[in-house]
Amino acid sequence: MRHGRRESARRRLAAVLAADVAGYSRLMEEDEDRTLGRLRQIRREIADPKITASGGRIVKNTGDGLLVEFASVVDALRCAVDMQRAIADGNATTPPARRVEFRMGLNLGDIIVDDHDIFGDGVNIAARLEALAEPGGLCISGAVRDHTHDRLPYVFEDRGEQQVKNLVRPLHVYAMSPQAIGAAEVVDPPAPSASRHSHATRYRRAAQAMAIAAAIVAIGGLWWRFGDALTKATGTLPATAAPVAGLIRGPGPSASGVPRLSIIVLPFENLSHNPDQDYFADAITEDLTTDLSRIAGSFVIARNTAFTYKGIPVDVKQLGRDLGVHYVLEGSVRRLGDQVQVNVQLIDTGSGAHVWADRFETDRRNLTEAQREITGRLARTLNLELVQAVGRKIEEEGAVNPDAQDLVMRGWALYQRAQAAESREAAKKAFEQALTIDPKSYDAKLGIASVLVIKLAGGTSKLPENDEAQAEHLLNELLEHDPNRSQLHATIALLRRVQNRLPESRFELQRAIELDPNNAIAYGQLGVTLIYLGEPAAAIPLEEKRIRLNPNDPNIALAYWSLGLSHLLLGHYDAAIDWLTKAAAANPRVYYFYLDLAAALALRGDVNAGQVALAEALHLKPDINSISRQHARWAYTNNPAYRVLAEKTVDLGLRQAGFPEE
Repeated sequence: MRHGRRESARRRLAAVLAADVAGYSRLMEEDEDRTLGRLRQIRREIADPKITASGGRIVKNTGDGLLVEFASVVDALRCAVDMQRAIADGNATTPPARRVEFRMGLNLGDIIVDDHDIFGDGVNIAARLEALAEPGGLCISGAVRDHTHDRLPYVFEDRGEQQVKNLVRPLHVYAMSPQAIGAAEVVDPPAPSASRHSHATRYRRAAQAMAIAAAIVAIGGLWWRFGDALTKATGTLPATAAPVAGLIRGPGPSASGVPRLSIIVLPFENLSHNPDQDYFADAITEDLTTDLSRIAGSFVIARNTAFTYKGIPVDVKQLGRDLGVHYVLEGSVRRLGDQVQVNVQLIDTGSGAHVWADRFETDRRNLTEAQREITGRLARTLNLELVQAVGRKIEEEGAVNPDAQDLVMRGWALYQRAQAAESREAAKKAFEQALTIDPKSYDAKLGIASVLVIKLAGGTSKLPENDEAQAEHLLNELLEHDPNRSQLHATIALLRRVQNRLPESRFELQRAIELDPNNAIAYGQLGVTLIYLGEPAAAIPLEEKRIRLNPNDPNIALAYWSLGLSHLLLGHYDAAIDWLTKAAAANPRVYYFYLDLAAALALRGDVNAGQVALAEALHLKPDINSISRQHARWAYTNNPAYRVLAEKTVDLGLRQAGFPEE
């Protein structure tokens, strides 16, 4: 807390909107009366009514700008867009040089409230975002984007990570230009209801809660003054700490209102007995919090809130009730020389049971690389584990009338299982049921498109032309709604490969990785696309990256196969046999694993073993019984750059194993 702040200052999560007038000094010099008159008009007719209607509170009015706090980030974003649109409409007949235009920045983060003022990272980041916005435009943080992308129909430009003043870590920025704001769909504010209290009422109740908290603190021995010292001395919270924390944070949402995929990442414990290593443990916690926020439909407690629990023993069941989350992730980091070891546990706050636990090790000497490798692997594994855990919970509950989000979660849990037609069909059915309930569900549409494209790629589609047309339609629709989803671009990329549009496939996969550097599937699929572009050497590190990110992937056989085929095309027959054997062991139902293994074995001189592998391929796929039929199966396998390599390796080996030409 800043020096000199009142002990009554309190912390809470809020959406903060910072706005100021672009070119204010110039406008005042040119015509002070006109500028001030226009500003008063904007406040009276636009800003004040819209902010009040959206549940906002104007904290500061600096003459040339505003600082506004909102309880709801969705209301805050809708209000900011509405204000910018209304201001632009009022400026339509004014020459550009004389227009009073605002730049706005919106952030979701922890703030410190002291009397009528607010401070903290939540405010600082909003101010930095406002400085990056165009006149008449809006910039938002990644936290705002993650919490609103599927709830408001606004299209933002991803400006990537920006290094800004007074922030150590880069800030991921999304922007709406004045043109995008003008073209955006108008979203009506939610109608008032009995459960929707006025902003003033919420603040009165918060004040009452703080008064009670202050009384409890006084009785408990001035916790705020001496709590840190007591914690360090004893390693535990004083008896009054738990009730005080509960009052300050406020009760969590009821069980029925808690998002199924909701989690807090507690600060990782530093077991290295070296205080200098705290930063490393903290960095893993922060990066993991950010990465988990990318999971569609997730609710992740902000980093600043999570760090209030650093070094403090917690009751995970109580924590789940206080913060309204179903899962807690806790872990520890131990560094011994160049070896870094991370232990993690995912815990269900309802039962207190461990859902998943694992240990990750790396011998990276470069700590930045070690941090990136650990958090990347953790984020990807947790993505899968959380979706599977939610899917199991939904199935266990056996809801008679599941809602759309439940069905979407169930669909993704089924989709992520080992490659099998039954799982994919069950996933598609769940996504279709979700879309029936909620025809606007982005994730249901993406799920259906993903299943259709997988069927096309695997050759299991019974109506390929119809499935391709439906997938294309859904993907184009999703692109218009939100073009910044990693899985969307990975799905488009797979469809483009099936359509033999390999350069476009590579571009889409590169975009998917930019949007989510932990998308293990995108790395693997990019490797496959590069193989058929005639670049197997470039595919190898991508497939290795996929395995590092997700070593427990139920479909890891595809990564093994890609590595095997790459080495086969490069003439590395021993390595090819090793990887292709692993692929066939991991999933013995895929015929082309055995075809490529047969070629590698024959080229190494093991013709008999090659013939055994070839017989297994024919058993699994009797209709692919010649080299010409294998070539005809996929158009992209006839790409000239690939064919030059395949003729000297794959095709030659198959001929030696006895595979006929026709």
